Amino acid sequence: MIQNSGLEKIGKGRDHNVLGYSTLLAGGGVKGGMTYGATDDFSPKIVENSVHVHDLHATILHLWDLDHTRLIYCYSGRDFRLTDELAT
Repeated sequence: MIQNSGLEKIGKGRDHNVLGYSTLLAGGGVKGGMTYGATDDFSPKIVENSVHVHDLHATILHLWDLDHTRLIYCYSGRDFRLTDELAT
């Protein structure tokens, strides 16, 4: 996917991969030297160990010793959580 306003004759913009991306976690109890998941040779598709961003958020909050089920905010009359679980 290329970010493009459509006004340029030649597509100029930043490339984005909406299906697979990399992130780095360090310190705070994260196991060093670990790789989790993989994309195919050209990186547009995840081929093993897909992780949803909500699970990544829950993991980071856990490493910060925060319970993601207790972080609730109300918006438009509905309770939300960062991990997108409906608060009861």
